Amino acid sequence: MSFRVWLAACAAALLLAGCASGPVRRVSEPAVSLQQLVVQADGGWAVEVRIDNFSSIPMRFDAIELKLAVAGQDAGPLSARPALDIGPESADVVSVQLKPQAMARLQIANALASGQGIAYSLAGSVHATPEGKKERDFDVKRESSLSPVPGIPGALR
Repeated sequence: MSFRVWLAACAAALLLAGCASGPVRRVSEPAVSLQQLVVQADGGWAVEVRIDNFSSIPMRFDAIELKLAVAGQDAGPLSARPALDIGPESADVVSVQLKPQAMARLQIANALASGQGIAYSLAGSVHATPEGKKERDFDVKRESSLSPVPGIPGALR
């Protein structure tokens, strides 16, 4: 009988030790991508920048400083100060207005006219503050593509 009592005491001690550590508070690098780009009547672009918080804790995103290129052509800077709180393992979108460079504007016009997708790249940084910690700068490098949205003229996703 004493072996069973000893075994039960060990199992209870292991169970309690597992509970003592609490939830993991992991800070992971956020991801940034373009959710949508809409060409406006004045030739400017309305760009929706998606920010993914992969951390297990909420983060406050205070600023994004990115350079956008489309089809290898510099489009211009995407800068915003959203002061946006994003919960753990969640995402949100920031809208940024951009007056693109002429060659990038031409590349987007060609993609829309032909109905073809277009490659883009983002490079820069995101300034964020994890809950209960100091502000940090996260480097961003992203390459992906956008495709014309059927039924929505001038929009790419």
